[in-house]
Amino acid sequence: MSDQGEQKSFQERIDNGETIEPKDDMPDRYRKQLIRMMSQHAHSEVVGMLPEGNWITRAPSLRRKMILLSKVQDEAGHGLYLYSATETLGASRQEVIDQLLEGKAKYSSIFNYPTLSWADVAVIGWLVDGAAIINQTMLARSSYGPYSRAMVRICKEESFHKKQGYEMVAKMADGTPEQQEMIQDAVDRWWWPTLMMFGPHDEDSPNSAELIKWGVKSKTNDELRQSFVDRHIAEAHEVGLEIPDDELEYNEETGHWEFGEIDWDEFWNVVKGNGPMNKERIKARREAHENGKWVREAAEEYARKQKLSKEKAS
Repeated sequence: MSDQGEQKSFQERIDNGETIEPKDDMPDRYRKQLIRMMSQHAHSEVVGMLPEGNWITRAPSLRRKMILLSKVQDEAGHGLYLYSATETLGASRQEVIDQLLEGKAKYSSIFNYPTLSWADVAVIGWLVDGAAIINQTMLARSSYGPYSRAMVRICKEESFHKKQGYEMVAKMADGTPEQQEMIQDAVDRWWWPTLMMFGPHDEDSPNSAELIKWGVKSKTNDELRQSFVDRHIAEAHEVGLEIPDDELEYNEETGHWEFGEIDWDEFWNVVKGNGPMNKERIKARREAHENGKWVREAAEEYARKQKLSKEKAS
């Protein structure tokens, strides 16, 4: 779609709240932005399995192990939904996965931090999944149909993950002095990286304005971040946890919590591949991809034989 009249007509559809489907005409830039965003989202779900998966064998009880196994499995499913949705735009799954394995594609910066204790698993469920819910609820109203529908299902599961995480946080915050110290330490380490998940300030974001114009997003990075802060400060206070921000102050006039400035140098350093766990995460994904090669080859051979069998029968 290169004609200005066609692009105007497309924008009118967006402004009228219409849903765009895979076979509809769309600007090439709209398609490319969606492929970039959806594939990065899929990568984040898959890479996001690693920090928590690291604790499956060390869960403190059978119940906690079963919960964590189920959650990690859900994340794999989310990646599958999103890779499938990305394919509707003409990008092959192999293509976008290769971009991740070659270090050419991005994923959420939050997953490049280590999980040092069991409390980290609880805080990831509470903060990281809490941030995901705020962002993904908006995406469930995306202008692109396959993305929107995938997000509806994902949001239901992410909401459950957040509740599980908060329940674990509350239990540790009400536990022994050692448990309380452990959970506070995890909050101290994960709070600021979680705020970074929403991306740079609106004026520094290269994509937000365009995505909002096309109805892919309905709120800016800073609006989403503020919503997260307001909600989670209340939840932290409910269980007696402190937020590691000396500049935190409630503004009676706006009804919002004002908070300190994020370390954007750290954010961009992690995004560029220099975070604490960047290299380890990509290495783990490459090894998993290589170890699963025989499964893919077996599936392809089975499909080939099934096709030959049908051709002979006809």
